[in-house]
Amino acid sequence: MDQQLLELGQKVAALEASSAMSNTVNMEIFYWWCTALMITIHAGFLAYEMGASRAKNVLAAGTKNLLAFAFVVPTFFFFGWWIYNAFPGGFTIAEGSESALPWASAMGPNLADNATGVFWAAFALFAATTASIMSGAVIERIRLTAFLVLAIILGSVVWILAAAWGWHPTGWLTTEFGFHDVGAAGCVHLVAGAFTLGVLINLGPRIGKYNADGTPNAIKAHSVPLTVVGLMLIIVGFFGFLGGCIIYNSGAQWTNIFGQPATLSAFAFNTVMAFAGGIIGGWVKTRDPFWMMSCGLVGIISAASGLDVWYPPMAFIIAVVAGFVAPMVANAIEKAGIDDAVGAVAVHGAGGAMGVLAVGLFAAGYPNIDGMPPVSLFGQLVSLIVMAALGFIPGYAISAVMKSAGYLRVPHDVEVMGLDLVEVPIEAYPEGMTRPAAPIMTPGIETGGPAAVPAE
Repeated sequence: MDQQLLELGQKVAALEASSAMSNTVNMEIFYWWCTALMITIHAGFLAYEMGASRAKNVLAAGTKNLLAFAFVVPTFFFFGWWIYNAFPGGFTIAEGSESALPWASAMGPNLADNATGVFWAAFALFAATTASIMSGAVIERIRLTAFLVLAIILGSVVWILAAAWGWHPTGWLTTEFGFHDVGAAGCVHLVAGAFTLGVLINLGPRIGKYNADGTPNAIKAHSVPLTVVGLMLIIVGFFGFLGGCIIYNSGAQWTNIFGQPATLSAFAFNTVMAFAGGIIGGWVKTRDPFWMMSCGLVGIISAASGLDVWYPPMAFIIAVVAGFVAPMVANAIEKAGIDDAVGAVAVHGAGGAMGVLAVGLFAAGYPNIDGMPPVSLFGQLVSLIVMAALGFIPGYAISAVMKSAGYLRVPHDVEVMGLDLVEVPIEAYPEGMTRPAAPIMTPGIETGGPAAVPAE
């Protein structure tokens, strides 16, 4: 009898160990496929930016986007991941952060650690996405190497510091103010939009964007269909992005990044409803397919902070409003003399701000865990200001230094000829598949030669 009990105990122990390992492997598989799906975001950004460019800049825009990904990933390995683990309390280094240094045992093959690699990979894709948000806004005139420096700073330093402060279980914005931002509307989108705005102010508009009286000209995308398809790919990738924002707990309920109970079903309800709402808001305001798709993304971003708590019709209403407002923000930015080629500041910056604010307005009082303050409008406003400042100040300051050194922007003649001729050894359309460029003329100004800017 004793022997049978012993054998039964051994079998139960073996079964428990097998179940635990199965749960661990399932966790790895979940984040592996979230990361793989996030690659679709970058396929989307690639198509989106190449379509939004004129034919003379198509390949340069694509090259820039590919290199942003390629440079952000290794820099995030060498110092970005450590920043996240080191600075949740502000600017003091947290205990245990040495485990995130690139030479730590966790930062490589380790049979005792099934989690670090897949979490790092998901965060690395978040970082690359954040850098790519800036990429479209600055097409057709930024110097490639200047852009890559800015992309590294945004993707591997600035956004991840924001994530440490407000998208971390012990981030000071949550522990002190109850900040709630489960889908990273603040630390990714608001930060990236604010950083991009700072860069655009120093970069200046494309040649021919504005007339002498300050009125803007439309510089048309060479392929609106490619841009719209790219936006749809970004939406597909965002299901991986948002899936990576929830914590898989083996044998227990999902939680959000802050440790509060959550379900993937809530994310599913609200993501799909917000996507639909954003499209409708954009359609009502503009009737423009480009903005309809852009506003679909705005809708998701505007609901992202509260994906775990919204009643789905509420997420839909928030998204409709955000989708209606975003094109107005883009128009205001354009009238202010800032040339955002794809509306990134309106889509991501304003969309992220609306997402953070919505939680303060409609989910105030939602309880936190471990004695941390509940969600409040004041806490969301403070966090919004912190995130906006953390993005804008370095974006503006670093690009201002680059501008003063003559390093930020390509030379005038290069911009007129097109960046493809100077930066890329092949042609995008070697068989003459695009029509000849039409000039944009500045009234009252004699150019003395060919048109300054081909419109197509």
